[in-house]
Parts: sequence; structure tokens; C-alpha cells
Amino acid sequence: MRITADPTRTMSGGGSGNFLLVPIPEYPVLDCVVPNKNVKIVVLGASNVGKTALIVRFLTKRFIGDYEANTGALYSRKLNLEGEEVSLQVQDTPCVALQDDVDGLYCQEQINRSIYWADGYVLVFSITDYNSYRTIQPLYQHVRRIHPSGNIPVILVGNKSDLLRARQVPAEDGEGLAASLGGVYFEASARENHDGVHAAFLQLCQEVSRALGGGNGEKRRAGLHLARPKSPNMQELKRRFRQVLSSKVKSASGP
Repeated sequence: MRITADPTRTMSGGGSGNFLLVPIPEYPVLDCVVPNKNVKIVVLGASNVGKTALIVRFLTKRFIGDYEANTGALYSRKLNLEGEEVSLQVQDTPCVALQDDVDGLYCQEQINRSIYWADGYVLVFSITDYNSYRTIQPLYQHVRRIHPSGNIPVILVGNKSDLLRARQVPAEDGEGLAASLGGVYFEASARENHDGVHAAFLQLCQEVSRALGGGNGEKRRAGLHLARPKSPNMQELKRRFRQVLSSKVKSASGP
């Protein structure tokens, strides 16, 4: 089981409109032009846990260490999952935060729309930030309030596993929390380990695909009409790549 992709290629974009999905190129080109299944996942978590870095690492094998404030972007690509071509859409989101009261959770309306829209959920915390871990349980409960019935494919990712000396969340705490949510726990490093990130996202893609069966997930949302999440500004992501590469060249060349 694998996702077919060309690690030598980078994201490409164009002058897409606000609601056009701009695919990340992949290789080889698959025979089937129109995928028969849509896999929609959303990545959720507190600030500075590496949500965007994980998504970019999964889709491109690249790592960018510095990101501007995230307003949310929707990435689209085709992938081969267990011999079937599917259309994968990954929704990045702004951060969620705990309110002053322990049980309160602050979510922008865009996040609520994304939760409603998605079929699977990546809940992310940083193993170096216990408060980001504390956010996960109320976040999952919030997802449950939006989807009160039915199966919710979910994985829990403890990011920044390369920073073991700064660990604040033991691995067993992550495993226990994931078990209570009915999901699988992954410790990953967006900075250093593409394989771990790939395994986590692939697990969720497979779970969502099986849950959808032969359908595309749209029927269960009939009757409710929420605004579609915003599409990504792919040119902006390319600009960030150029900015990082430029800064690296300057630092290497010296004053």
C-alpha cells in the first residue's frame, strides 16, 4: 500500500480563483482521469504545533522551518490508494485555543466549516508543549458535537519528536489519549522524518477510504449547506519556498 508520488517535483500553482483546487503534480500519471472517490481530511491543533509543516512534508517531502501566520489552505491531489485512484483534499486550519475555563475551546468559524466538510481528522499537538496536548480532548469533543453520530476516522500526531530533550508529553500519554478517541497515535517529526509523517497520513487516508466504501461521502451531508473551505494560494506557498532558499543562500555566502 503506497501513495504514488514523485519526490523530485515541487508544488506548482497558477492563477486559480478563490474556489479552484490547484493540484500538486504527481507521477506517474494514472490511467483513470476522474477519481471515483473523494478523500477529505482536515488537520487541527493549537498554534505552533507544525500543522502546515506536516502537510507540506506529506505532500512534497519538503520541510520549511518558518511559516507565516496560517489562515487555512486547501490542498488537492490525486493518489493511488490500494490500487484505486482517489482525489485527496487536505484542509489546513488556523489554530484552536483553550479558553480560560478548562472545558472551553476557541474555534474560528472557518474551522467549524472545515470540521463539517471533512471525512477524516488529523489532531496534532507538539510533544514539547503540554498545553497543545491539553487542547486535543476538547477539540475532539468539538468535532463530535458537529458530527454527533457515525464513525469519525481520526489519528493523533505528536509532532516534533526530534526534540526529545524538550519533551513535555510522554509517549504513553499520547497513546492513551489516542485510544480514548478511538484512533491511532503517531509520533512524528516534520523536520527530520518524512517516512513517519507519510505513514500517519496514509493510515488516515486508508481509514477514510474504507469508511466511504463505494460512495464519496456527500450524501450524508445532504440538507446542510455550509460554505466550502478556502482553496490554497499556491503561488504564495511557492514564494515561501523561494524565500527560504534565498535566505539559506545568503547565509551560506556570508556578508
